[in-house]
Amino acid sequence: MNAQSDFSSPYSIYGVGQENLNFFGGLTAMGNTGIAYKSRNTINQTNPASLTSIPENSFLYEVGFNNTFSTKRDKYTSQQDYDFNFTHLAIAFPVNNYWRMSLGIVPYSKVSYQIDIEKPIEGGTGNYITNVIGSGGINKIFWGHGFKLNNNFSVGVEIDGLFGSINQEQWILLGINSAYLNDKNVYFSLGINAGMQYSLTGLLGTETTLGATISLPTTLRAAEATIGTTSNAIISNEFNQNADDFNLPLKFGVGISSQINKNLLASVDFRKNYWNSTNQYDNATAYRDQSIYGIGFEFKPPSKLTSYMNNIKYRVGANYDSGYLNIANQNIDRYSFSLGLGFPTSNNSFSSTININYSYGKEGTTNRGLIQENFHKLSLNLSLLGNWFQKQKIF
Repeated sequence: MNAQSDFSSPYSIYGVGQENLNFFGGLTAMGNTGIAYKSRNTINQTNPASLTSIPENSFLYEVGFNNTFSTKRDKYTSQQDYDFNFTHLAIAFPVNNYWRMSLGIVPYSKVSYQIDIEKPIEGGTGNYITNVIGSGGINKIFWGHGFKLNNNFSVGVEIDGLFGSINQEQWILLGINSAYLNDKNVYFSLGINAGMQYSLTGLLGTETTLGATISLPTTLRAAEATIGTTSNAIISNEFNQNADDFNLPLKFGVGISSQINKNLLASVDFRKNYWNSTNQYDNATAYRDQSIYGIGFEFKPPSKLTSYMNNIKYRVGANYDSGYLNIANQNIDRYSFSLGLGFPTSNNSFSSTININYSYGKEGTTNRGLIQENFHKLSLNLSLLGNWFQKQKIF
């Protein structure tokens, strides 16, 4: 069998696609950390407990985009692709002195691939070609709540609505004969995430925050499957077929963020996703427990520079993801290195910020006929700050 892949990722053919790996603000540049990260002017969707960092009388907006340039190769060929994506849209605001709320939408997963498969004809001579095209994905609407229990301890909960459709088209070519298959599945589910953050002084710097998150397992229900078949002059359509549900695992994460001094902040995260317990098996592909490690640093220049330059944030990070797919006894892992800048829109440190993040990384392997992807990703995240709920002053 010979295969050639195109579009976003050949590994998005499995399950409900490739999971969204884009974080809010400058957290992508900090190695995809953020479980213990607190910010006054950026929404941190990694941990709902972080919402309590939003000051009173503030209204935060967050929107993001990215562009990825990648090179995919196997042992014999390689090709280059561009992929532009919307990554998130969110708002956050205070409800009262101890309660903060967020609302937003993010792509949870994306399916985007095109694969040509050449196979020999059984009992005959020659080969036939199947062209497989996948598209769609799962979106997530989230409703987050953060509660400040005291000056040091915050908790949070997030309710997620997951929905979307995945479409797979197949063209089978054999000489002058052809067949076309179209299979569309629609998914929906509800999910719950929770988190906590606890801050203390004098541990590893001027202030250290410990964080933890948990996402409860849920099942994406396949509500409908639409199958259409065309073979020369024969056309048939079938609706409301049974489709397989997809189980999402229990996810657990811990993190630590430390303000080393007034100029340097360090952030470290560890996440564990328990895919083994979902008991899923997809086209000779096993799902395995996933471990994710991230480390990041954020630096602000000393105050001897100009007021604007003093408020620019410089970020660097690294991330390793063991992956959750095991194909042909090969783990599809991923690593990345990242850099970023946070530009305030004014000389005030508490202002809107333009975050530019760059990542370079690798996913997959060329062993056993698989595909390796090397990628450069540039993202733009706008963290916009508004002052709401303030009474007009009359002088």
